[in-house]
Amino acid sequence: MTPLDYEFLRKLLKERSGLDLSSDKQYLVESRLIPLARRVGLPGISDLVQKMKTGSAEALVGEVVEAMTTNETFFFRDKIPFEHLRDTMLPELLQVRASRRALRIWCAASSTGQEPYSIAMCLKEFGVALSGWRIEILATDLSQGVLEKSKAGLFSQFEVQRGLPIQLLVKHFTQVGEMWQINADLRAMVAHRQLNLLQDFSHLGAFDVIFCRNVLIYFDQETKTSIFERLARASEPDGFMVLGAAESAVGISDAFRPHPDRRGLYRPNATRGPKLGVTASTPQVARAVAMASR
Repeated sequence: MTPLDYEFLRKLLKERSGLDLSSDKQYLVESRLIPLARRVGLPGISDLVQKMKTGSAEALVGEVVEAMTTNETFFFRDKIPFEHLRDTMLPELLQVRASRRALRIWCAASSTGQEPYSIAMCLKEFGVALSGWRIEILATDLSQGVLEKSKAGLFSQFEVQRGLPIQLLVKHFTQVGEMWQINADLRAMVAHRQLNLLQDFSHLGAFDVIFCRNVLIYFDQETKTSIFERLARASEPDGFMVLGAAESAVGISDAFRPHPDRRGLYRPNATRGPKLGVTASTPQVARAVAMASR
């Protein structure tokens, strides 16, 4: 791969996915794209680049972006965000949403499904407390391929051994040959949609909880600021946002403020005015803003 090939790929990936590769990441590009080049019958990355430059290989461009942006995931990854969900977010939301009896949760970089299904299992633990509630977990990702895997809910022995307690495996999965499939009731809790975070997502509406973990670390600061601003508009005024362990909104955007004693947990900044889909003059919003400002 020549320096010009690498610069072409850096620019392409930044425009299509927000991935901001530094000048010393050629090894990563080679490890991800050489297998793809061989799979499509090309000798190497330079040939891959030349084919993309013809302007008639949009499907190939999509495969390149997918190969570079697919990241690993596992059930209950990092544990702490799911403890926050069980111990902080859900108990509060059960109170403030008691009249509505509905919750909307968005996994903004859901990959192959371990995160949204981990959330679904947490919700199941609340049992009768959520009986009769309308629950929506929306899983979005740039890659259609990982979304299809998530929809199927089929995981290998290796995948279910990573982070998933044995009692939850027995309770919520059925063995299918050498694979494990998450049960239909949990699959029905998760809706899937392909989405690029660089593009407008206001059509999704407002969410009570947004998980946006381990994706913003790949973006430059300007892109992060833009995404935080739009995530805030997609958050209920008294909602929550969860970031990855290596991510922070502090110093990047004032759209969110950190929860005082819950690492990685954020609240929309109530001083910034009404959010998407609400009217500031309604009593419901007044109560929500009061809650968010505590």
